[in-house]
Amino acid sequence: MSVASPSIARLGHVGIFCKDLQKQKAFYRDVIGLQLTDEDPNMGMVFLSARPEEEHHEFLLCGGRTVDDVLVLQQVSFRCNELGDVIGYYDRLKKNDVKFDMVVSHGNAVGMYFRDPEDNRLEIYWNTGLKARQPYLEKVDLNEDPDQIMSKIR
Repeated sequence: MSVASPSIARLGHVGIFCKDLQKQKAFYRDVIGLQLTDEDPNMGMVFLSARPEEEHHEFLLCGGRTVDDVLVLQQVSFRCNELGDVIGYYDRLKKNDVKFDMVVSHGNAVGMYFRDPEDNRLEIYWNTGLKARQPYLEKVDLNEDPDQIMSKIR
């Protein structure tokens, strides 16, 4: 059977190289909250997932990063189901002294951009359900009440 136009169903997983695999594993497991699904210490591989019942791994950490000050990764984004989840992560990241780049609305999403221990850029976001032409960027205060945040975004 020939398929005229194959299509991608969704992104399966992202893998990144790490300088300190154990430190990165602890950050993504303990701070971000991904579940460890497999690990091979001999090969220097750590497999993590937010949905282990559906995806064995969505995020792969590999030891062996040997370069500094090189832009290879623009960002990795993690999607939440509710604005309250983003606010909860905001509080958790602050308590873990995570470095924030920005906390913003894109109109169609509320997201916070921050750095992992090896300075990779990450985003945690929630889709607002609103339509907005991109790129769009406006600061958001996640210390405010969720209804107040959404009122300002609308």
